[in-house]
Amino acid sequence: MAFKDFGKYDGLGLAELVRTKQVSADELLDEAIARTEKVDPQINAVVVRHDEYARNQIKQGLPQGPFTGVPFLLKDLDALAGTRTTFGASLFKDYVFHHNGTLAQRFLASGVTIFGKSASPEFGLMPTTETRLHGPTRNPWNLGHSSGGSSGGAAAVVAARILPVAHASDGGGSIRIPASASGVFGLKPTRARNPLGPDRGEGWGGFACGHVVSISVRDSAAMLDALHGPEPSSPYVAPPPERPFLEEVGRDPGKLRIAFTDRSPNGDAIDPEIAAAVRNTAAMLARLGHHVEERAPQLPIDPGQVIATIVATNTAHSVRLAAQRLGREITEDDFEHMTLAMSRNAERASAVDYVAAQLGAFQISRALATFFESCDVFLAPTLCLPPVRIGELDTMASDLSQISPLLRRYIPGTSMFNMSGQPAMSVPLAWNAAGLPLGMMFAGRFGDEATLLRLAAQLEQERPWKDKRPPVCA
Repeated sequence: MAFKDFGKYDGLGLAELVRTKQVSADELLDEAIARTEKVDPQINAVVVRHDEYARNQIKQGLPQGPFTGVPFLLKDLDALAGTRTTFGASLFKDYVFHHNGTLAQRFLASGVTIFGKSASPEFGLMPTTETRLHGPTRNPWNLGHSSGGSSGGAAAVVAARILPVAHASDGGGSIRIPASASGVFGLKPTRARNPLGPDRGEGWGGFACGHVVSISVRDSAAMLDALHGPEPSSPYVAPPPERPFLEEVGRDPGKLRIAFTDRSPNGDAIDPEIAAAVRNTAAMLARLGHHVEERAPQLPIDPGQVIATIVATNTAHSVRLAAQRLGREITEDDFEHMTLAMSRNAERASAVDYVAAQLGAFQISRALATFFESCDVFLAPTLCLPPVRIGELDTMASDLSQISPLLRRYIPGTSMFNMSGQPAMSVPLAWNAAGLPLGMMFAGRFGDEATLLRLAAQLEQERPWKDKRPPVCA
């Protein structure tokens, strides 16, 4: 028998019902599968299914963790032994990992039951999730629009209430972008807060990290408690928290010094409804007693130039590894046009170009650290345009020249905090006249997720979003 009240609860709420034996883990899994089968044909967010893996977890006995019995999806980029991970790429459509990633192992230890993988663009490269292999993942608020990327499947699943929380990762905005586009909560943790091993010490030159998207702030905090901490291969560690992150939720944030801007960091015009939403949010923060001031960091270099080099070179390395595994040259049929173009651009670059990009990231990081000496939190739009339409960022187009200009206008403000390693979150505080979500981005000092979680919980109380549901909803 399915558990029909599933959608009323967040992840911690479901786990409490399992703990008090009001519902079983099997019933929750049955309901999550039923919700997937009801809604996913419309949004195409769950691209790998391994229901039996989750059923076997339950049969073998789940560990006692904060999310014991809660159904869950990994992003289709991570290692889970004995299951397929496609990386959104046709070449890897049947690829099976034979070991667990450290993050996956910690998810398992939290007690979740993992019944599949959520959609990602090829190698997680784009702020939309539309692959040649799986097709487009659609936004539950409007099926003609993207749910974002690269964690587009995860955000769509949570927005559509298939699950209350799902794995996501962020190398240039890939938690915050889909959280904004899909109207859910997404926190990018501090660099090195959560592990990336055992296959790598860092991702995209230290820009990448893994965590979750969720409906509730407390689920994100509780999962951060379950995931964080170094592993033997960690090249560096994040500052330890003063107390469990979950204890920050509901704690008085005090009177914060909040700087804000309703402008793009590169000076381009942004969507007027988004600009108005930022100003409305700033006014709400002032009413809540915070000191709010309009100003923005001045960056010494365009973050877009830096991330283009870092991401392209890492993509070229992935393509090279694929060629070595195959024992042949990569062809036009193996990867999407955008992936191959990025790889070829990187092959023409030099090691000196890579070092210059790393130096640029440091200069941006230094400028941001200086800016945050005089403020606690920085508010800006997560996206500077509404969620793009399906097909606007076509990675299989014969002419890719329109992609970079659109990215510059769409996501100019997220990657700087990957470069600095600072925590940043997208909070679902606004919707436009067309009914599409407009996330507000808040960034904090390095290592200071605590302040962001306190503020997020205050905003969740002041302007609740849990019961605001999209037209396509389980």
